[in-house]
Amino acid sequence: MEVGSLPVELWRVILAYLPLPDLGRCCQVCRAWRELILSLDNTRWRQLCLGCPECRHPNWPSQPHLEPPSWREALKQHALATRTWTQNGPELQSSACLLFFRRRKDRRVWHVGPGCEFETLRGALGVVGPYDRVVLHPGVYEEQAEVALKVPVELVGLGRLGEVALLVCMEQQCPTARLCNLVFMPPWFSTVVYKTSWGHVQLDNCNFEGAQLQVRGPGTCQARFCSFSQGSSAHLLGVVLSLFDSCDFSGSDTASVTVEGPPVSERNWACKHLAALARTFPSCGLSEHNSSPKGHPAASTGGHQPPGANVKKESITIDDWKRRTGVDGVCQRTVIEDGWSDGERSEGEENRDEGGANNTKKHFTLEYKIPCDHHGLSHLLNPQPDGSLPLSSSPDPPSMIPDPLTLQQELDRDPEAHMLAASTLGCILRRCLFRDGKGGVHLSNYGQARLEENVFRGLNYAVRCIQNSTIVMLRNEVCECRASGVFLRLSAQGLIAENNIHSNGEAGLDIRKGANPTIVCNKIHSGLRSGVVVLGNGKGSIRSNQIYNNKEAGVYILFSGNPVVSGNHIFQGQAAGIAINENGRGMITENVIRENQWGGVDIRRGGDPILRNNYICYGYSDGVVVGERGRGLIEGNQVFCNKGCGVWVMSSSLPQLLSNYIIHNCMYGLAVFSDRRGVEGEGREGQENFNEEGELFAWDSDLDSEDERHSARRSISVALVESNCMSYNGAVGLYVKSTEALNVFANLINCNRGLGIAVLQSSQLTRLATNCILENGRGGVAVEKDCRVELRGNGIYENSGYGVSFSGNGQIVENDVVGNRGCGIQVCGSADIKVMRNRVQPSQGCGIAVLGPVKGVVHDNILFQGHRDNRKALLHMDPGNESCVLRNNSILSCVGSRTHLKPAGHRPSRPGVGDPCSRPSVELVLSLSIASAVCAVSVINSK
Repeated sequence: MEVGSLPVELWRVILAYLPLPDLGRCCQVCRAWRELILSLDNTRWRQLCLGCPECRHPNWPSQPHLEPPSWREALKQHALATRTWTQNGPELQSSACLLFFRRRKDRRVWHVGPGCEFETLRGALGVVGPYDRVVLHPGVYEEQAEVALKVPVELVGLGRLGEVALLVCMEQQCPTARLCNLVFMPPWFSTVVYKTSWGHVQLDNCNFEGAQLQVRGPGTCQARFCSFSQGSSAHLLGVVLSLFDSCDFSGSDTASVTVEGPPVSERNWACKHLAALARTFPSCGLSEHNSSPKGHPAASTGGHQPPGANVKKESITIDDWKRRTGVDGVCQRTVIEDGWSDGERSEGEENRDEGGANNTKKHFTLEYKIPCDHHGLSHLLNPQPDGSLPLSSSPDPPSMIPDPLTLQQELDRDPEAHMLAASTLGCILRRCLFRDGKGGVHLSNYGQARLEENVFRGLNYAVRCIQNSTIVMLRNEVCECRASGVFLRLSAQGLIAENNIHSNGEAGLDIRKGANPTIVCNKIHSGLRSGVVVLGNGKGSIRSNQIYNNKEAGVYILFSGNPVVSGNHIFQGQAAGIAINENGRGMITENVIRENQWGGVDIRRGGDPILRNNYICYGYSDGVVVGERGRGLIEGNQVFCNKGCGVWVMSSSLPQLLSNYIIHNCMYGLAVFSDRRGVEGEGREGQENFNEEGELFAWDSDLDSEDERHSARRSISVALVESNCMSYNGAVGLYVKSTEALNVFANLINCNRGLGIAVLQSSQLTRLATNCILENGRGGVAVEKDCRVELRGNGIYENSGYGVSFSGNGQIVENDVVGNRGCGIQVCGSADIKVMRNRVQPSQGCGIAVLGPVKGVVHDNILFQGHRDNRKALLHMDPGNESCVLRNNSILSCVGSRTHLKPAGHRPSRPGVGDPCSRPSVELVLSLSIASAVCAVSVINSK
């Protein structure tokens, strides 16, 4: 460096003694000198910045322990900001702004205080000229009447902050003014110490103690490094633009900042300069708020991905899940009612290997088998184009998860939110600290405000936005509020993004009465109640947030709340992930809901949401709970690896479950119950205190009547379970113990550890139609005594126990029951049943067995023998049965290399009737090959 013969270190020591003007001149010498001056950032520039009497630490008041990126830059921004008040009027057009004061030869400095030119402030203000400076010496200055500022003036306190105190009420009647290093206290006749209605006031390093600052539009205000304490507040009425930067608000009796009324149409001269200052602060961008919280790894899911989602691959196996949750992934013999079993086992099931959940090893190798590989749901089992297994047939849980979108991605796809993020109207508060008072910021009557990087701590509430007001909150911290953090009411709207909202006494965000904000990319966590509450016709778009570790529901929707909840990660809550109660609605899509203590989604008491394409996984209870009088469309979700059931439904509810993957859950895949289950916290969600600050409040007047609510889906009168996949669950795939009707259509139920379907109670008709029940660990379908069930058009294939065990009343019609290890169809007890037009081929054991005093008819069935060594009767009825009629059943059996068809004609029921094949009958030997014989029989697939 060519700066002389001295070392650089010594030059830095010498230059550290230069004042600010001389440092500026040295920067202009050459590039080497400039670099040398800039290298003094942590020494001389820091000293100059902290030694400025008009400036405090750049990160005061919220983070004074953190150093700024550049002390020189902080000092530069401070210098520019202090000149805003001088940039008005046409006089500036003829001279350079930086030389303004130098060129005004008539600008004077007036001193006020004991022994000075003036002893009172009023006396000095009576003689000052435009842009003069009034220096107040240490002391207390009190005026008994209102003081008017009629010309632009600068009031500066001499000495340290606190040595000059004003007990005055000032009204600004001039275009601009600046007040610096002063303490304002209210006089005896008013709490308002400063007010302006059309001019601009700049406040630097001032304290307000028990006083109020009042700004009325088109007046403007710029306050920097000011303290509002002991009940002080700022009241802004119809302001177009005002800026509060790095201010401290504490001990307020009401809201610290109140913004009321829409911005007036008239603009004063300072608006364009304040807007330029506001734009120097970044309005949006990527930040650490989008990352997963430390210590909370994201669970892995797979399948459908939300549009534009970031996808993180993470391989997870059952062993990984065991280590994560501390439970056995397959949960041997786990049932909710300990005294219940699957009933009597058939012979084939008794001999099976108890160690394997899906052991399909047969004693016989079938010489021919009815083809069942192309049933109506076989496409769900076929390998994907890349060769990987689909979710329905993979022995491992899904292995992909969508990451939340970043704020920039959200703004790119939402033009309205992007416009809000760029808006600069109303009151702008940035880097301020609100603490230890009643309220933070209150907006009403179309008011507008923008909050950036503020800290709200220890208040009753942080922000309240009501009456069509608009709020923009970016990168704030809202914590330890005694009530909810942010309230939105009465058609309020706005953008709430990248905030850290945590540890509040009530909900993090409370949305009611038609409020419709956009809430994106926030962290909402560690609340003493819920994360987000939407009720009383509240709306809102809640997207790409991380909502975790709240004591109650992560998102709670009730009393006709109807938000859009999309793309969020809701996890590790101590209650439900999302709860929808008391006629709540909502569009809940593409969320990752995981590791919650109660149900991932809990719908009760008239809740009627659309739950679509969510990942509900790794919960410590059930995945989805549809409780008392719950409704809703539950479609396209992946519900997996929950310790309880995949989906729990009470029979008094009326949900539609369509095209969901309910897989790898520890207990039942889907359980339908009539009695109230002793679920953890049943009913507790409805007891949350939804008052704002503890006062009693009734919501009945805010609710729409049920007649006014319009459903977004087709109307049904019977609960519907259609086109779902229930696979690899630890107990029964579908468990029914219900007093209401139920329709179960076109579902794939495979590879569950217990039965495929168990119906233990069904006083109303349960219809099981066109389902595929495949390779389950115990049996296919079990229907207990007194149940009303219709099985029609199902494919029941290769289950480890019997195909169908039926002890109730109903019909078994047009099913394929093929390759099951035990009896194909076993009808027993006092059942009243019709068994018609089924195709039955057991791998061993009977095809159709009628045991006990069964009533009904068994006719037009086709029974296939799979192996000639199987000596079990394909059609068997107890000899003592007199009330069951066998008619027109056909039996295909193997004799040598030929297949023989034995039509079993009509036989009246009488004692001694056994296997019709053992009685004299007409035997027709078909001149067909085995394959031709099988193909000659019409195939009834489950479609």
